[in-house]
Amino acid sequence: MKRFALLGAGRIGSMHASLISASENASLVYVFDSHQPSATALAEKYDATAVDTIDIILKDDSIDALLIATSTDTHVDFIIQGALAGKAILCEKPIDLSTKRVDDCWQEIRNCKVPIQIGFNRRFDPTHASLQQQLKDGEVGDLQQLVITSRDPDIAPVEYLRHSGGIFRDMIIHDFDMLRFITGEEVTEVYAIGSTLISPELAEMNDVDSVMLTLKTTSGKLCHINGSRRCVYGYDQRIEAFGANGMLKSNNPRPNAVSKSTEKTTDSLSSLDPFFIERYQQAYKAQLDSFITALQNGSSPVPSFLDGMKAQQLADAAQQSLESGMPVFL
Repeated sequence: MKRFALLGAGRIGSMHASLISASENASLVYVFDSHQPSATALAEKYDATAVDTIDIILKDDSIDALLIATSTDTHVDFIIQGALAGKAILCEKPIDLSTKRVDDCWQEIRNCKVPIQIGFNRRFDPTHASLQQQLKDGEVGDLQQLVITSRDPDIAPVEYLRHSGGIFRDMIIHDFDMLRFITGEEVTEVYAIGSTLISPELAEMNDVDSVMLTLKTTSGKLCHINGSRRCVYGYDQRIEAFGANGMLKSNNPRPNAVSKSTEKTTDSLSSLDPFFIERYQQAYKAQLDSFITALQNGSSPVPSFLDGMKAQQLADAAQQSLESGMPVFL
């Protein structure tokens, strides 16, 4: 039984608290949040202890792992403190908005030898993972083109976007990780274009809400990522892998596969999931299970800290390409 301390009692933290408490191999011991009432309420719900400082957690030798679900600007500090205290770490993405801070963090903790996993939960989605495995098994031959569609149901409040780090670091970073996960290769070239088609205020922040990217991998595989901050029909998450001998698709899940045709509509299906927690509920559970299994087996969890750093570097390259209007070579 692995004993967890949860840092962050907001929406994503609450979901993690539920998953930890439901696990047969984990228990939630502590909850910390800068907003003490939130920490107290969540801790009481799952019979844990709310603390107003993480020093209590770090000094408790019985705590095996930290699950970091606080705001992005706190991740690096908590990772460093946890690693130096010998705690295993599962941290929500991104590690930080600054790649320099991510690199500095790595230099400080690289010799701590603690297991660290970054929360790119989409790797654990059943359909995405099945596509990756079938591709690896050669079901459609060598991959030639990869298309990733990533559209949020609605744009976040302007105040959130102001501090989000931009669409590539905040949103598309998941898709950069999926690209590396599915292809098994690094990216050598990035070209990004974007527009503010939804929220004109973003232009003042040097940000966009609609993007298209073309990327090339080490072996020459071509990849396309399209992303939008608003999708009126729900949370749209799809992957298409085109190979020499066929194609694989990971489509949006539906409550059922029954389509409906009437005088008003043809082959309509039930609506999509409202957002990421509902869409990737199974993935979040599988992510936690994978982390716990790695701790039990003494193996290295994935995605690793370095996977998080690689995705961050791709986000930087995409932003550079967007601003320069030119491809960026890595």
